[in-house]
Amino acid sequence: MKYLKQSALLIASAVFLMSCFDQNKKNQAEPSVKPETKSKKHWPNGAQLVISVSMQFETGGQPEGAESPFSGTPLPKGQPDLPAESWYRYGANEGIYRMLDLWKKYDIKVTSHVVGTAAEKYPDVAKAIAAGGHEIAAHGIAWDNQWNKNYADELRFVKDGVDVVEKITGQKAVGYNCNWLRRSPNTLKVLQELGFLYHIDDLSRDEPFITKVTGKNFVVMPYTLRNNDIVNIEGKHWSPDQFLNQLKFEFDRLYEEGSSKRRMMSISFHDRIGGTPAMVHAMEEFIKYTKEKQGVVFMRKDDIAKMVLNDPETPVDNSEEKYNN
Repeated sequence: MKYLKQSALLIASAVFLMSCFDQNKKNQAEPSVKPETKSKKHWPNGAQLVISVSMQFETGGQPEGAESPFSGTPLPKGQPDLPAESWYRYGANEGIYRMLDLWKKYDIKVTSHVVGTAAEKYPDVAKAIAAGGHEIAAHGIAWDNQWNKNYADELRFVKDGVDVVEKITGQKAVGYNCNWLRRSPNTLKVLQELGFLYHIDDLSRDEPFITKVTGKNFVVMPYTLRNNDIVNIEGKHWSPDQFLNQLKFEFDRLYEEGSSKRRMMSISFHDRIGGTPAMVHAMEEFIKYTKEKQGVVFMRKDDIAKMVLNDPETPVDNSEEKYNN
C-alpha cells in the first residue's frame, strides 16, 4: 500500500511538471498581445479616406460646336448639329435623374457645379439636385472661357451664374469650377470678392489645402482628371469596367496612404456621360467596394472645405502668390 501511494504521488508530480512545461511552451509560442495603440486620425471627422463626387450639370449651357461624339466632323457654322444637341439633352432627361437615384439609394451627398443657362433651361433638374440635399456650386453663367476675360467681365460672368442658379434653387454657391479648369490670373481674386469659400481648378495634391488670396485664406479642393468620365470615357474611349478598375486602384492606394496622412479621392461625372446606365452601374459597384473598408466617408465639397479651413493640419501652399495679391 505504501508503494502504491508513493507511485501515485510520483505520477501526479510528473503530470504537474509536464503541465507546467506545456504551459511554458504555449506562453513562449503565443506571447501576450500588447494593447492596440490608437492610430492618429488626419481628418477632423476621424475618417481614413474622404471621397467627394462632382456631378456637373451642363445640359443647355454648351456653345455651338461643343465637344460631342460628333464634334470631330463639325457641320458648317450656323448649321444646327441636331444629334449632338440630343446627346446633351440626355443629361437633363435621363442622366441627372439616374445619378440622383443612386445617391439617394446609398445616402451619398455630392457637389453639382451648375451652369447658369443649364439651370434656366431645365429649372426642374436644378431644383431636383438641390432637393436631394446636394451642394449647388457654380460653373459660370454659360459654358465659356474665363481665361481671356478682364477682371470686370469675369466678375460679371461668375456673379450672373451664381445669381441665376440661386434664384432657381435657393442655394448660393460657395464653390467654383471654370470651363475645363482654365482660370485667368484674376479668377481667385474674383471669387474672393464674391464671397466664395473654395475652387476646384487645381490638380496639384490629393488633399485640400489653403492658399492666400488678397491676404485671406481660400480653400483649394483639388480636382481630378484620372477619375473623370469626360476625360476617360469620352476622351480615351474607356469602357465602364475600365473606369471602375481605375476607381478601385485609386481607392486602394489612397485608403492605404490614409492611415498615415490626409487623403481625399475626387471623382467627376457629367450629366450626359456619368448618367448612362452602364456608368451608374459601375459607380454602384464602386460604392459597394468602398463599404468593405472602415473609415470611408462620402462628402460634399463645401462641407469638406468648411471642415479644413481653420484646421492647423491643412497645408498652406502659395505657389500662385504672384497672381493672388
